[in-house]
Amino acid sequence: MHKALYSVTFVRHGESEWNKMNLFCGWHDVGLSEEGEWDALEVSAAALKRENMCYDVAFTSCLRRANQTLDIILKELNLTDIPVRQLWRLNERHYGALTGFNKRQMADIYGEEQVQVWRRSFNVPPPAIEPTNPYYHAIKNNPRLRHINENDFPLTETLETTMERVVPEWTDSIIPEVRAGKRVLVVAHGTSLRGLVKHIQDADIMKFNLPNSIPFIINFDESMKMVGGIRFLANDETVLKAMEKVASIGGK
Repeated sequence: MHKALYSVTFVRHGESEWNKMNLFCGWHDVGLSEEGEWDALEVSAAALKRENMCYDVAFTSCLRRANQTLDIILKELNLTDIPVRQLWRLNERHYGALTGFNKRQMADIYGEEQVQVWRRSFNVPPPAIEPTNPYYHAIKNNPRLRHINENDFPLTETLETTMERVVPEWTDSIIPEVRAGKRVLVVAHGTSLRGLVKHIQDADIMKFNLPNSIPFIINFDESMKMVGGIRFLANDETVLKAMEKVASIGGK
């Protein structure tokens, strides 16, 4: 049995305004809903406080809903002075032409099966977003995303292509901090975190849904291989209910 030398804490952001309306969000930059703010405080931060967690550095995406979640957690843990690195490669997956549309509505138009393929398959992308999409220009002109090279700016993504940008960031930016003995917190999104978990576990996670707000901890050995399973900081029933909510098309 390999010995656990390092651990990393991960949090998927709380409910956003668009989660609340059951809309495909992707790279559109919406903030947390009131419930999302409450969850960041009473679920994410509260669980980390119970475990007496402390961090030296935090990583997050360039999208507000993840940034707000992290801000609430750090304030509650009295860690507002630690370095925070915002990395666009930790952004949520880009949902292409589905951006801004209701999941239920899309299921009624294209069929539940097709929408679930777009949501959960490894390498089947939704149609690319076009300038006629009402959110195209808001995404392209978002000041938080302006530093991204035009060649890197996606118009649609799959879990596979999301992993192609997330995994190198994990390897090049996050792992060196872990190996240096830093206590690391990563606050990101459903698909970017699913991609990381798939890479770390090397497992089929097509049916694996990460619950919003419930922190989870992964331990690693000296070669950064996973030791043991994923430890969610909540009881099994709470985790299962939250996973089921994420999985359903009618859900968020």
